[in-house]
Amino acid sequence: MEKNVLEVDTPVLSTAASCDLNLDSFSTDLTKTKKLYLQTSPEFAMKRLLASGSGSIYQIAKSFRQSEQGRFHNPEFTLLEWYRLGFKLDDLIGEMIELLMLCFGQNLAFTTVTYQQIFLQLTGINPHQATLSELMNYAANRGNPEALGICGDNLANGLDYVFSQYVQPKLKKEVVYFVTNYPACMAMLAKLDDGEPVTAKRFEVYFNNVELANGYEELTDAVEQRQRFQHELTERSEAGLDEVPMDERLLAALSHGLPECSGVAMGLDRLLMLMTEAKSIDEVLIFPIDRA
Repeated sequence: MEKNVLEVDTPVLSTAASCDLNLDSFSTDLTKTKKLYLQTSPEFAMKRLLASGSGSIYQIAKSFRQSEQGRFHNPEFTLLEWYRLGFKLDDLIGEMIELLMLCFGQNLAFTTVTYQQIFLQLTGINPHQATLSELMNYAANRGNPEALGICGDNLANGLDYVFSQYVQPKLKKEVVYFVTNYPACMAMLAKLDDGEPVTAKRFEVYFNNVELANGYEELTDAVEQRQRFQHELTERSEAGLDEVPMDERLLAALSHGLPECSGVAMGLDRLLMLMTEAKSIDEVLIFPIDRA
């Protein structure tokens, strides 16, 4: 209310699914000829609302991702996601800091660093110039030859693997990191800048070695978004994954006109883990998947 952001509630079931190579959607058959998918995040539905003139919005939503279970993952989880009209990433980072200070009841130390700066500092590799072979050799030389089988032929997966294994664990404790300017191959649904090298207008938030949130200056170009979806579907096909339908309603909304905005999704279960110093996500869930 104070910030003039409207709370919304969108369906968790959709006729479309995330095309992302690394996200598997749960599905159910509505009829013999019609399949529905549980959302991996409320992003697509919320963007349709933004395009219809909702103004800035937020939602606390249940989300679902198949094949994700572990210390920081439960197949059913809770996201806080919000979109701010007219915001650039710096504005959204400022709001994120304000929220985290409120949650933890103290002034937290924080730093903003580019993906290139932190990757180069902790691995000696420039992520904007690295080849997949270089990344896989780096992992193999450090006792992780299985990285190649995990990452396949995907450069973005290779970068993500090296970051998660050799950068993220070395981040300073008790410091909130805002990692910005991701490589263009990791843009997801973010805009690209026109710098050299080209980078994605995206940030991720890390605190006490936990990935907490993911924010974008949102892509508003329907043609480019369709091309990205198609590329992801091709990657899924080449990897032998299930074919899923791209969200034509989202693309229609982008064609109608998505206002300039930035958005962020934060895992509330992980936030609660950090606030309570829990060691596993199961400790902050009433009924984790093994007891659901």
